Amino acid sequence: MGVRQPFLPTSREEMFARGWESVDVVFVTGDAYVDHYSFAMAVLGRLLEAAGFRVGILSQPDWRSCGPWRTFGRPRLFFAISAGNMDSMINHYTANRKVRNDDAYTPGGKIGRRPDRATLPYCQRAREAYPGVPVIAGGVEASLRRLAHYDYWSDTVKPSILLDSKADLVAYGMGEETIVELARRFHAGKTVRDMRDLRGVAYALGASEAPPPPSANVRHIPAFEEVKGSKDRFLEATKAIHQETNPLNARTIVQLHGRRAVVQTPPQPPVSKERMDYYFGLPYTRLPHPGYQDPIPAYEVIKDSVTIMRGCFGGCTFCSITTHQGRTIQSRSQESVLAELKTMAAAPDFKGVVSDIGGPTANMYEMRCTKPEVEKICRRLSCVHPTICKCLGTSHGPLVDLMKKARAVPGVRKVVVASGIRMDLARLSPEYMTELTRHHVGGRLKVAPEHVNPGVLDAMKKPTHDTFEDFAAKFKAESEKAGKAQYLVPYFISSHPGSDLKEMIELAVFLKRNGYKPDQVQDFIPAPFDVATAMYYTGRDPMTGREVKVAKGLRDRRLQRALLQFFQPRNYFEVREALLKAGRRDLIGEGCDCLIPSKPPREALLERRERAGSELEDHVHSRELPKASKGYRPQRPTWRKRG
Repeated sequence: MGVRQPFLPTSREEMFARGWESVDVVFVTGDAYVDHYSFAMAVLGRLLEAAGFRVGILSQPDWRSCGPWRTFGRPRLFFAISAGNMDSMINHYTANRKVRNDDAYTPGGKIGRRPDRATLPYCQRAREAYPGVPVIAGGVEASLRRLAHYDYWSDTVKPSILLDSKADLVAYGMGEETIVELARRFHAGKTVRDMRDLRGVAYALGASEAPPPPSANVRHIPAFEEVKGSKDRFLEATKAIHQETNPLNARTIVQLHGRRAVVQTPPQPPVSKERMDYYFGLPYTRLPHPGYQDPIPAYEVIKDSVTIMRGCFGGCTFCSITTHQGRTIQSRSQESVLAELKTMAAAPDFKGVVSDIGGPTANMYEMRCTKPEVEKICRRLSCVHPTICKCLGTSHGPLVDLMKKARAVPGVRKVVVASGIRMDLARLSPEYMTELTRHHVGGRLKVAPEHVNPGVLDAMKKPTHDTFEDFAAKFKAESEKAGKAQYLVPYFISSHPGSDLKEMIELAVFLKRNGYKPDQVQDFIPAPFDVATAMYYTGRDPMTGREVKVAKGLRDRRLQRALLQFFQPRNYFEVREALLKAGRRDLIGEGCDCLIPSKPPREALLERRERAGSELEDHVHSRELPKASKGYRPQRPTWRKRG
C-alpha cells in the first residue's frame, strides 16, 4: 500500500492549503466523501492525482443553486458527475415506491442530501455554473441509463440520460481507465468530439450529424420512439444491448432519438492484475473526511473488509453487477491483498477481525475462461446458467491459498467471508468447503438461493433448487466435522418476474418445513437495463420471447412480500388474503404445514388497527392544498409562478 496522502480538497480553503489556485477536475458525487477504494470518488480522484492532475471533491452539494459548483472556481478540464455508489432512485425509494428512512452513504444515515435522479440536476448545475466546461457523467445511475430504458418509478420508457442531462459524455462501467485518458486528452487540448473513439463511453450526435451506418462493427438497435411505442421493439433492443457486452467482440451500438443518435462504444477491456493492484494500492487514508461528525453507515460496513476481485459471470437477470463491472473476473494479486491486510492490522483501532474477504461474489477469485479463443467469440450472458460452462475454470485453489495466508497475517485473529457464496461453484471444491467452514464463517453464512420454483429460478438465471439443498447438506456436514454450530442465512426475492402467488406460497411452505424465518426480505425492484426489468415491463423474456408472469400491482407485490414473512403477526391478514386468493385454504389452521393459524393473533389485530389509523391520518393530510412551487429556475426570463 502507498504512503497515505492528505484528503483531496473538499472546499476552497482546503484547496488553498495545498497551494492550489484552481483544480483541473471537479468530481461531483451524491455520496459522502470517504477516502477508501469502496467509494468511487476516492478511486477516481486518487487515480487522477497520481496522474498529475488536481482534483476537488464536491460531495453531496446543495443542488438548489449552482453556488456549490463554483466552490473551486472554474475547473481547467471538466466536471465529473456521479449520483454516487447507488442509483439515486433505488437509494431513495422502496420497491413499493415509499421513501426510505435512511441513506447509508450519508453521515448519520440522514435522507434528503441528494435529489431524485441526481445525475440530471448535478449536470445541469455544472452547465449553469461554468458554461463551456465539459460535463462527463458516470457511475451506476448514468451507466444504466445510457440508452433508452424502462423507468420503474414513472412507469415509462425514458430516453438516454445524455439527452435529459445534457452531459457531453457518459463514461459507463468501471471508469478508471476512461477518466484518466479523458483528463490527458483534455490537457493536450483535445475537445469532446475528440473523445468519441474512446471505449466505454456513450455520446449524443447533433441533429445534423449522420450516425455511423450499420456494419460488421456497428449495430443499430430500435430507436427510442420505437421502444417507447412497442414492447416487441423494446425486447429486441434489450436483447441486442446485452449481446454486445463482451469487450472482446462487442460492437458499437447506435440508437436514434428523433433527429439525433446516441452512440455507445464497446466496453473497456478487463484490466490486468497489475492495474488492479495499482488501483487498490493508491494512498488512501481509508477514512471518511474529518469534516463529518456522524458515522457513515456504508463505511462502517466495509471499513474492516478487503476486496479481492470484481466482476461476475453469474449473469443473474435481476442484478446490475455484471452490466456495470463486467462478466470477466478481475483479481488482485495475493501480494496486494496481503499488503492491505498488514496495513489494516497495524491500525490502532483494528480489533483483529477482517469482516469480509471477497467481492461481488466471495468465491470467484481468479476464475476465468480457460479457452481464450472461445472467450473471444462468446456472447453467452452467464457462464453458469443453465449449466456451468465446460470452458470455465472453477478451481478454488488460488482462493484457498489466499485465505490461508490471510489469516496468518500478524495481528489478524479471524477472516470472515461475508460476501455471498456462489453455491454451485463452492460445492465442487471439498477443499474450499473445509477451509470455509473451519476458519471463515462467523456463525452464519449468507447464500442466495432466491427461490425454490424451477420456472422462477430459470427466469432469474439462478441454479436449480437441488443446488441449494446439496450445498446446505455439505455445509452442515463440514461444520459438524469442525465441531461448530454454524448456520446458513438464505436470501429470497419476492415479486420477481415468473413468480405469482402460487410460486410464492410454494416458497413459503419450503421456509416453514425447513424452519427458515428470514429477517430481511428482498423485494424485486426493476432497475434500468436489467434483463428482469424487461420481463417486468413487457411480460416476456427478451432472450427467448416466452411469456413470464409479472406481479405489477402494489397490492400483489405486498402479498408476495408478506408470504416470505408469514410467521410475523403483522402479516397475518395479508397472508390470509393471499392464501384465499390462491385457493389454498388448507394452509390456514393448526396443521404442520399451515402457514397461519385459523384465528388471528392479538398482535395482528393491534397492527391492523394501528395501520388503519395511520392510513386515515395520511388521507386527511393529503387533503391539504399543495404549497406554491418555485419551479426549477425561477430566475429565467420566461419563468411564471405556478400555484
